[in-house]
Amino acid sequence: MDSAAFVDELALYRGNDIRINEYITVHQPTLKEICEYGERDYYNMIYTLCSVGADLKWQLDELGIDYTKVSDFQLFYSVLAKGFPKEKTGILFGSVLDFSKMEPVFHTQLQEDVLIQVLDEKNIIQIDKYVYASIVSVIRKMHRIKRNDEQPGNEATRQILIEDARDEYESKKNLPNKSYLFPLISAMVNSEGFKHDEKTVFDMSLFAFMDSVARTGRIKNAGLLLASGYSGFGIDLKKIDKKETDWLGELD
Repeated sequence: MDSAAFVDELALYRGNDIRINEYITVHQPTLKEICEYGERDYYNMIYTLCSVGADLKWQLDELGIDYTKVSDFQLFYSVLAKGFPKEKTGILFGSVLDFSKMEPVFHTQLQEDVLIQVLDEKNIIQIDKYVYASIVSVIRKMHRIKRNDEQPGNEATRQILIEDARDEYESKKNLPNKSYLFPLISAMVNSEGFKHDEKTVFDMSLFAFMDSVARTGRIKNAGLLLASGYSGFGIDLKKIDKKETDWLGELD
């Protein structure tokens, strides 16, 4: 499992872009920017950039790659990166960084593979596994995506999981596309206390909006549990995890 880097949640909530190094900054789009980019294409890009072996079981199997043995960074530089020219990733990384033009090279000092993009004689963008981990950590935090840590217990289970993943893909590939953000936006705009309407909500940064969705759910759930417990006819609050009623606590 590749290590994750610290992400400044307060800076994200403020709407800040997150600087990785002198060449790489992750821009935090607003809902409006995502809508104008195209929500489906945007989320396809996000989930692919954050993919690990367990997310691409059958695809890697067809390439002759054991998904349990490829590291996150190896998967990125050997399979995924070439599919992301700057025209696709500009909404996140601007107009300079171009994954499709990066080449893997062996770094003799680090004794490992890195990706490089030569800008000119004096400027080279380099992505090693730590820079990669920082980029992906920011993207996952921004979109509230958790890493897929699924691991099979044995070879038979691995094969079953590959076939299950292939069957799931086949069963869903022709289904009509549905918006992920629309029901969330609709729910929030129609929630009491939410300070945005159907126009101004699109000015929100993504992280702040997703936090509002999760926090509102947490507050409402805590309120229902407490009301039920204090009524004397509902749940026994002593048997409930205190995190469930702590609406000020950290979100999962």
